[in-house]
Amino acid sequence: MFDYKLLSALAAVIEQAGFERAAQLLGLSQSAISQRIKLLEARVGQPVLVRANPPTPTEIGKRLLNHVQQVRLLERDLQSQVPALDEEGLPERLRVALNADSLATWWGAAVGDFCAQQQVLLDLVVEDQEVGLKRMRAGEVAACVCASERPVAGARSELLGAMRYRALASPAFMARHFPDGFDAERLARTPALVFGPDDFLQHRYLASLGITGGFLHHLCPSSEGFMRLTEASIGWGLVPELQVREQLASGRLVEILADKPIDVPLYWHHWRNGGQLLVHLTDHLRQHAGNWLVPWTGMAASAASGKNL
Repeated sequence: MFDYKLLSALAAVIEQAGFERAAQLLGLSQSAISQRIKLLEARVGQPVLVRANPPTPTEIGKRLLNHVQQVRLLERDLQSQVPALDEEGLPERLRVALNADSLATWWGAAVGDFCAQQQVLLDLVVEDQEVGLKRMRAGEVAACVCASERPVAGARSELLGAMRYRALASPAFMARHFPDGFDAERLARTPALVFGPDDFLQHRYLASLGITGGFLHHLCPSSEGFMRLTEASIGWGLVPELQVREQLASGRLVEILADKPIDVPLYWHHWRNGGQLLVHLTDHLRQHAGNWLVPWTGMAASAASGKNL
């Protein structure tokens, strides 16, 4: 039989990125958390953590985290049927990995009513697409939004729609770098904005114009900062259309190449055995995400993955 106090200690260490914060969360001493982890390792006969900064789960640790994450959600279903089992009466916390651009645009509006109706607290982890799926595989999150269609083992994925990006710059930037009009070859020699090392959306956009190889770019790991740097004429960038409608209408930002957007599909990944809370959230997203996302056509010119997705 599992000792869920030990599993809770493991989950807290991973979710809180360290022993000290895990101890604060569970109301224990750091020494007590360490002892619980050691006892868990003694019972399974191998390490469950790589003691790095932050700690990461071993392969057996990932399996245990997967288990405890799903048990928490299933316990919520049981507590709703037998209220006496819910001793604390606290809202459920749902841990979800999410790309930064979704968080900056449509996510809040899409799930606001759901959180109020279901009395759920969100614990959002902002990650790019690969790390988001790794977080699921490690059992750190119950669900994620990303651009990859293929789910991890034990999970399902379904298409929510696509986020439309437009290649934008300020009028001053365009006047400085393209005084005689747009030139695709010159674009690779003008500073771009890239979210981070895993951001390949600009590469795909340039490839769609027949441009391959490296290009000049700034790194800006902030969705809001990305837009502000574009407005400040520091570089050109691919920005979610949802985020810049006002700037486009006012002329503060303009399209580098008229009417050539690039779409990125967004998939919702969730555990198969995640309980009714995940079922309800999945239904809710299925019904409402299309209010903000565009239909995914799968066209070759569109991106299979992109900025922090």
